[in-house]
Amino acid sequence: MARIRHLATILRSVSRQLHIGSPWGPRCLRELHFTAPVAAYDMRKVELIPLEQRKLTFDSHAMVIELENNGFQKNQAELIVSALVTLTTSNMDIVYKDMVTSAHQEIALQQIMAHLDSIRKDMVILEKSEFANLRSENAKMKTELDHIRSRLLEESQKFRAEAKLDINLERSRVTDLFTDQENKLMEASTEFHRKNADIDHDTMETNKKIDLEVASLKTILESLKLETIRYLAASVFACLAITLGFYRLWK
Repeated sequence: MARIRHLATILRSVSRQLHIGSPWGPRCLRELHFTAPVAAYDMRKVELIPLEQRKLTFDSHAMVIELENNGFQKNQAELIVSALVTLTTSNMDIVYKDMVTSAHQEIALQQIMAHLDSIRKDMVILEKSEFANLRSENAKMKTELDHIRSRLLEESQKFRAEAKLDINLERSRVTDLFTDQENKLMEASTEFHRKNADIDHDTMETNKKIDLEVASLKTILESLKLETIRYLAASVFACLAITLGFYRLWK
């Protein structure tokens, strides 16, 4: 800011001298452009290129001679060239402030790479910590799974033993029931055979009785037949005798 104020003071003095001492002063003054100071957020002075390595784009001595040849006095020409050099230097400072050299770019790249390396290390550490957490969680889950597996194995063995016991009990119950049914069936079969034998015996006895009764009835029938025949024969002989008696009496 002090440099800009000093430059403005120099330009005002140059303009006064141009108005006073030269007929070309107003035209030259119109060709000069003043720039207002611009406030920047970053006010750090960055000397990317040393002042001794910076080169002007024109020859100041030749410019002074050219101005003297065009009617300017020597002190006026030197003052104008000094103002131009000051303006050019300020412009170069503004331009170089936004520029970067290969060395500074390499330094910035190294800083970025170092920052990336630190980020990579942090990521590796974070990944290792996350991997350790995942490993611990995996071990915990594995322990829980082993515990659940052992519980399931115990429950399955218990259920299998209970099912086997129930099956054996049911099998023994069915076997006992089948044995009871078989015994009952054998008893029923024995009772049936016994009753069948009794029925056969009763039938035989009944048949014998019937045969005896039939035989006795046949005997009675034969005797009745004989008596009937005798009665018929007696009746026939009686009728014949009566008929002969009537026949004899009739004659």
